Amino acid sequence: MTVDHHRAPVLEALEDYHRSGRLGFTPPGHKQARGADPAVREVLGDSVFLGDVLATGGLDDRLTRGRVLQSAQDLMADAVHAEHTFFSTCGSSLSVKAAMLSVAGPHEKLLIGRDAHKSVVSGLILAGIVPVWVEPRWDAERHLAHPPSAAEFEQAFEAHPDARGALVTSPTPYGAAAALRDIADVCHRRSRPLIVDEAWGAHLPFHPELPSWAMDAGADICVISIHKMGSGLEQGSVFHLRGDLVPPALLGMRADLLGTTSPSVPIFAGLDGWRRQMALSGKDLMGSALTLAGEVRASIEEIDGMHVNDRDDFCGPGLADDFDPLPCVIDLEGLGVSGYRAADWLREHRAVDAHLVDHRRIGAQITHGDDRETTGELLSALRDLGRAAPELRGGPEVAVPAPGELRMEQAVLPRDAFFGPTEDVPVEEAAGRVAAEMITPYPPGIPAVLPGERFTGPVLRYLRTGLAAGMYLPDPADPDLNTVRVVARDAHRGAG
Repeated sequence: MTVDHHRAPVLEALEDYHRSGRLGFTPPGHKQARGADPAVREVLGDSVFLGDVLATGGLDDRLTRGRVLQSAQDLMADAVHAEHTFFSTCGSSLSVKAAMLSVAGPHEKLLIGRDAHKSVVSGLILAGIVPVWVEPRWDAERHLAHPPSAAEFEQAFEAHPDARGALVTSPTPYGAAAALRDIADVCHRRSRPLIVDEAWGAHLPFHPELPSWAMDAGADICVISIHKMGSGLEQGSVFHLRGDLVPPALLGMRADLLGTTSPSVPIFAGLDGWRRQMALSGKDLMGSALTLAGEVRASIEEIDGMHVNDRDDFCGPGLADDFDPLPCVIDLEGLGVSGYRAADWLREHRAVDAHLVDHRRIGAQITHGDDRETTGELLSALRDLGRAAPELRGGPEVAVPAPGELRMEQAVLPRDAFFGPTEDVPVEEAAGRVAAEMITPYPPGIPAVLPGERFTGPVLRYLRTGLAAGMYLPDPADPDLNTVRVVARDAHRGAG
């Protein structure tokens, strides 16, 4: 079958909707902007409302006979060498849950890299899946976690042969990538599926100098956030499927269980348009982005006290297997300034927003949407930051644990800890108690504490000192972390 990537079915149907002058007596109630508040229309513009139509009974007819969405998904699948593709307007936080629920169910085991995003943990809580944590490769010098190796997944399967499959995050928000083909081989020798949380890898299929992406590496399901490194709208996500280990109808049912019945057509349109853009021009666009990122990285290296982590920093024995240079993760240790203070200064004084922020780094993500004008502003702001550094030094220090101190015992199933009887205790008394909540430094959104894990002193000190230094913790019940939520002492045979 000939595939025409010049087509964009969602965009074409939306154009036809407007050309035909359709009059909808259906939701949405703003009726093509006519009923929207004038002040809102002035800020957002009418185009937002004009694209906001019903997907079924608007963009397509009530029986979806035009196959608008299915045609767009088929084109996306072809663009990335998948067999089936599903669009989601609820972000990869939903997509990864759908993927997990299609592989494992309540009380079944799933091997998961412990550097997983909080959405994966939410999936464990909702489904009652039993996590078998696979240790990331910890860089003790830089205090970073890289994806687990294939050998670590092999050992986990040997210890837990009843595990239903595996989930790995690659690339990480820092740009570190796993040996996906080797991990897929480990899974497939046991006829078990591999899920790849590839949320940060939308761009990977479109240039040979970027790390391998999940579908070409033999993964069964991969989840991708088009809005992160692609040019879709926020919440635009896709999940792809290959092989026969996960039936496509089953994956569709799990997604339907979690997804909205009122999907956003503008988000669909963004996914559709991004696929066309990449299928037709992706190699050139990604090539230009890589060239630009190389120039930016070289220029940052010339700023005293700043270092951009590169392949030599991230890859090697005991570290990551591959590396994506576009996140541009800047180590500020030589500057003597925390990433939190640096990011706040850049936003306040130069109107520049960094993405990834931790105790010693900031991330300056480069995409095909950047050019020398935007990166010139970035470099100018970073030079100013370097000059302002003496005023930003000092302040609270983060007590970052050694790698061996970061991992805590999984004493109770995440779902049981989260939904069971709980109590709030002073943080000074929490060591040894079992957590009943997630505590997640954000970004990048990798939980330091999971429901069911037993608190330790080093992790509690890390979170308390991090909070004092500027760490953002969006999810604990007490945002000031004076107390933490734990499993009640009489629950789970005294696990609390």
